[in-house]
Order: sequence, then C-alpha cells, then structure tokens
Amino acid sequence: MRNDPRSHGLWEVSAPPAPATAPLSGPAEAEVVVIGAGFTGLSAALHLAEAGKSVIVLEAEQIGFGASGRNVGLVNAGMWVMPEAMPRALGPVYGPRLLDVLGAAPAEVFALVRRHAIDCEAVAHGTLHCAVGAAGLAEITERARQWAARGAPVEVLDAVETARRLGGGRYAGALLDRRAGTIQPLAYVRGLARAALAAGARICTESPAASARPQGAGWCVTTPEGRVQAAALIVATDAYTGALFAGLRREQVGLPYFNMATPPLPAALRAGLLPGGEGCWDTRAVLSSFRRDAAGRLVFGSVGRLGRAEAAIHRAWALRAMHRIFPQLRGIGFESEWSGRIGMTADALPRLHVLGKNAVAMAGYNGRGIAPGTVFGKALAEHVLGLRPLEAMPLPVSPVTPASLRLAQEAGYSLGAAAAHLLACRI
Repeated sequence: MRNDPRSHGLWEVSAPPAPATAPLSGPAEAEVVVIGAGFTGLSAALHLAEAGKSVIVLEAEQIGFGASGRNVGLVNAGMWVMPEAMPRALGPVYGPRLLDVLGAAPAEVFALVRRHAIDCEAVAHGTLHCAVGAAGLAEITERARQWAARGAPVEVLDAVETARRLGGGRYAGALLDRRAGTIQPLAYVRGLARAALAAGARICTESPAASARPQGAGWCVTTPEGRVQAAALIVATDAYTGALFAGLRREQVGLPYFNMATPPLPAALRAGLLPGGEGCWDTRAVLSSFRRDAAGRLVFGSVGRLGRAEAAIHRAWALRAMHRIFPQLRGIGFESEWSGRIGMTADALPRLHVLGKNAVAMAGYNGRGIAPGTVFGKALAEHVLGLRPLEAMPLPVSPVTPASLRLAQEAGYSLGAAAAHLLACRI
C-alpha cells in the first residue's frame, strides 16, 4: 500500500487479493454509513448487510490499511488488564459482561472464518504468554487463576513444557490459552470485506470522510468526490482516526510496533519450531511476539518505530533476540519488515462513544483488535438494528477524554523502545 513495502510487509505479499472497490463518486444514500474498513467497520457492515440494511463503508486508504492489516495476527481473548480488574474499572454489570464478550470473541472470529470460507491461515491452537523470570511466572499464574475462576480453558505450563512447545527459549513457564489462535490479519480483513460485499454492502476505498454533519433525521458524510446521506453513522477508525473525529485520536496514546519475518524455513527447522502452531508473546515491558505463518516463516515483533533513526537498532535487536530464543535459526535473517501503531487508552480498556443522534464509535483496542474489533462491530450493528440498546452494549458509554501528555507519552514509547533494544544489543 502506498508503494511502501514497510507498510504491510509480509501480510500484503501473502494475502489473497483485496476485492475490487472504487472511490465514492457523486451522491449516494444508505441506511447506515460506516467510516473505516478494518475489523470493526467491516464486521459491522457484514452483520448489517446480512440483516437487510443498506450499508456504505468509506475507507480513506485501502481495506485493512490501519492496524487491521499490520498486526502480528494473534487472536486473543481478553485485554491486557487482569480479568478481575475489569469489574473494578467498569462496575458489576459491564465488567463481567465485557469479560464474557471478550472471552468468547476468538470463537466468533473462527466461526466467521468458517462460515464465509475466509482464506486467512486461521489456526485455533491457542496462544502462549511466556513468562520472563519469577516475576513473569507470578504474573501469568495469577492471570490463569483469574481466568480459570470464570471457567476459561487456560493452563500454566512449566519451563520444560514451554521449551518443548516453543522449540527453544528459556522461559520460566507460559500461560496456554486454548480459546485463542492466529490468523493472517490482512487476509482476514479482506475476507470480511468480501463477505460484506456478497451480503450487499458497498465499500468505497480511497474515500476519506472530509465532513460528517447531522442532516434531517440522519447524517451527511462527504468525501472529496461524493457524499452519503444515511440514517445512522458508525465510526470505526480507532488508532488511525484522522482530523474529522480528532477527539478519538487524542484519547489514545500511539504505541509504535513493528514486525519482521524470516524467509520460509527449511522443513527440518520448521518441524521443531512452534510445532503446535501457537502464537506467542512474553511478559517483558518491551515485549517480544512471535509466531509462524502457513509457509513456515517466523514472524518476530516488538515495540518500536522503523523510522530512519531507529530501524537499524530494532533490526539488530530482533535478529539477536530471535537467535537467543531459537539458536537453531542462527544464520537466518529477515526478508521483510513493517510497522504501525497501536492505540492505548489510559486504563488499557476500549471505549464506546455516542457522537450524536444515531452516531456511535468503538475505539481503544490496546493491541487486541482482532477479536474485540470483530465482536464490537457486530454489537454496533445490533445497536443500529435496534436489537441492542446502549445499556445492553459490552461497554458503558463514555465521554471522549483526551489522554494526558499524549505527545510526550508517544515520544517516550518510541525513544524508550529504541533505548531498551540498543542496550540489549550491547549486553
């Protein structure tokens, strides 16, 4: 995308082609207009179209341009916060409700993949949250206890079993979550788009929303070449929100994240590396994530920008870190690299906003966009359909509140990750 191989890297070269779309041109009418063609917007459009509603999706770039097409592809249950923290943060009604919704969210993703035959390398074999040292082991043990108390199929593995499942590493243990798994994220979001189109939705790419204003009983959204009149508006732009709904962007701190991928590994190496197909990340503050793709590449990522000043630091660190975990890969490097940003909220929980009459938005996935985006898109569709009033949504309605010292925090994330990776390379 944008003729930039670092934009979506491996995912763009290995995903099935996007369905044919075109910019919006001239006036159009629909019952619902959706801004953003990522997981949330396309899930909403799919469920609305399947219910018989006319839907137009406006995407400023291409399908999956934002975080939906760049992430590592871990289909996780829950959020970063501990399960018991959600009722404390959201109260006795919304806290347990959100836990139930997010706990079941990976199953919703894999069910959609099956129902619409989405070719996205879906592997529902679980994820491994790998513990670094005693503190990491204590963290995942407590997380497992809290999820198990809710009946989740989770298990803490010891160091020996963790090393066997990874095919390497020296972790103190790992939390195996059998609800979770991996997908090729750009392929998945393109598959959602294809399913939404088949159901009757219209998707207009290269159509940035320039204005959105109430008009009559609904909304009028304009683009450089057209306009849409609709009864309801869904905003699903999350961390890639532009100037039109700038408040949604200002309430999130942008966390830079990059991924790098090896060439397809030789069969002998591939067989012993993540033989169960789980996706992984560790408990470090500046974490590492890694998983295999269908062709046997290892995808390895962490916090950081691939800007001109930092790329060499992160590349050297990733190579060294990968070889430390998987010494059998020494001599193998990376053939592709790409990066993007994650939108982080102050409490690491997502937000539901009402932007006006018949206008709603979900934002703030904190690096857990695949499963939450899918189920929240469905919830937004159900709200617009009149099936789910606001008080029955997974989240309470909250005001749009700017993040404190956002720009300073963003600079701190970027500089801190570069410093941590530079120091790691010198030890």
